[in-house]
Amino acid sequence: MPNADTVHERPRTLEEAKAWMLDRTRKCIHPMNNLSYEDTEGVVAQLQGLDPVNWAAAWTAAGEAAFAAGVAAREAGKLEDAKAQFLRADGFFFLGRFPCPNHPDKLASAARERDAYLAAGALFDPPIERVSVPFQGEEGDGDEVVFLLRRPKGIERPPVIVMWGGVDAWKEQMTAASDLALKQGVATVAIDGPGTGESPVKGRPGAEQQFLPVFDWLAARDDLSGRLPGCLGRSFGGYWATRLAHLYPDRIACGVNWGGGAHFMFQRDWIESSRYPDSYLMELVETRMRMLGARTEGEYVEFFERLSLLDAGMLDGPCAPMLLVNGREDKQCPVADIDLLVGHGEPKSVRMFPGGHMGITPQTLPLIIDWTCRMVKERAQ
Repeated sequence: MPNADTVHERPRTLEEAKAWMLDRTRKCIHPMNNLSYEDTEGVVAQLQGLDPVNWAAAWTAAGEAAFAAGVAAREAGKLEDAKAQFLRADGFFFLGRFPCPNHPDKLASAARERDAYLAAGALFDPPIERVSVPFQGEEGDGDEVVFLLRRPKGIERPPVIVMWGGVDAWKEQMTAASDLALKQGVATVAIDGPGTGESPVKGRPGAEQQFLPVFDWLAARDDLSGRLPGCLGRSFGGYWATRLAHLYPDRIACGVNWGGGAHFMFQRDWIESSRYPDSYLMELVETRMRMLGARTEGEYVEFFERLSLLDAGMLDGPCAPMLLVNGREDKQCPVADIDLLVGHGEPKSVRMFPGGHMGITPQTLPLIIDWTCRMVKERAQ
């Protein structure tokens, strides 16, 4: 039976949040999919509050212990153990800044999350390559785009998938998708979506410009077949993949919108009705506001409304091949946006799954990666 994604009228209590986290950990569903049940249960049992200070303190303490264990294992030459401990630390630190670093303690945990992931990535085979390219945006934007490159072993010039998450999943959460692509001989670039992580821009119209210097860098590499990368955006990140597919159909092989919006998500009635979906732990509105750069509720609504692709007149022009995926009962992003996209412009592929946001099943991510790998391989020829 589908697992319905319902909406509540208030935030969760501490005890409700604890039960939710343990349930998601059992099911290995984001954001609780990076730690074992035992690790999660240990922190949850002594969690004193959902406020940023108590929240960050509980998770970062566990993260520092795991990171120290990773350092000790690395110094002893036990590299597989070290990698496992660094990934545990990354999982703890990720939750310490979750859903967004809207407090100094959470911001510190976000920095440690990057440290732990890079420490683990240095022990991957082959290791992760952290790359920074210059970026020229608007006044107040950052001046670089940072991303993580992973290459499959034994492939001379692999095609590439650029992947990113939504408002809370950043480049450090792309491991599972990257692993599946690498097994198919496809390189991956994990990047932070606009307004998140180390992105140089807030989530405004035009923020897709942050991807262009990455595309330029890929096209110039002799050891990658990166002239036409695939673009995979999960959750809110699916919006940016859709935007790129319509604005730059000649620069990408394909785009995947996995649970993102297009128009109806940004309307006032949906903004109000989607405040407390069962699929989100806490602070969804606050996290969206930080991504947008909105300081008030009024700006939140205004900034969201200006993202509509329908109102921008984008949907009836040329478009790169697209795959649209979601759960039929999503209450974070309206499935009506999929119907809207299908009804405009060039034909698109669609796969709907049971359940709520993103249609999480054991088949969902493999299907997405299979389709995207096939598209980048075909267009790399």
